[in-house]
Amino acid sequence: MAKQKLVVLSGAGISAESGLKTFRDSDGLWEGYNIEDVATPRAWRRNPELVLDFYNMRRKNVMEAQPNAAHIGLAKLQEYYDVHIITQNIDDLHERAGSNNVLHLHGEILKMRSERNEHKLYPIVGDIRYGDKAEDGSQFRPHVVWFEEPVPMIEEAVPIMAAADIFVLIGTSLAVYPAAGLVEFVKPGVKKYVIDKRIPSVGSYNNVIPIEKPATEGVQELLRLLGY
Repeated sequence: MAKQKLVVLSGAGISAESGLKTFRDSDGLWEGYNIEDVATPRAWRRNPELVLDFYNMRRKNVMEAQPNAAHIGLAKLQEYYDVHIITQNIDDLHERAGSNNVLHLHGEILKMRSERNEHKLYPIVGDIRYGDKAEDGSQFRPHVVWFEEPVPMIEEAVPIMAAADIFVLIGTSLAVYPAAGLVEFVKPGVKKYVIDKRIPSVGSYNNVIPIEKPATEGVQELLRLLGY
């Protein structure tokens, strides 16, 4: 018998307990930086070295972080469900915990690309320096989607959301669009588990089961509610 499809939409809250901070924790600052100075195309044009330094530090943070019980619990669910994780996070903690089907909406910090070609990706675990060039002669940049840039993976995410038999929202404030709009594509009759320290407004969605806990505790509660 085919496994039910369990779809997860995860945000920064799931990685926070692994020590990876979110800018929303501190009034629009991310590790002391204004988002406008490090995470927009304008910032890149104005001061690419600052942007590279910022993401080099984020990459180092990710390399030092370890998956937590929430990441591991979601990976365990693959034994019982056809699990698909759509994440707003640029870290690889879902993959390191053992999850096989992970779609990164906002890119991946452990990859880089040229300024000109967003489709040809290169692995990177060290620093990207100003002057490091791709084969096409343009500067390497982090493979992350900055504010004010389109989110091409949204198109792949929509049919996954629409096919969910069970939906889990975890560690996201539903404040960043277009990612937040994905919830609209979950079928009305589907059970929707919402895990967060502060349950976000889920509007008029029905069949919502709130789990108002940090991600690690919340995923353990999810496993209990699902019977595992």
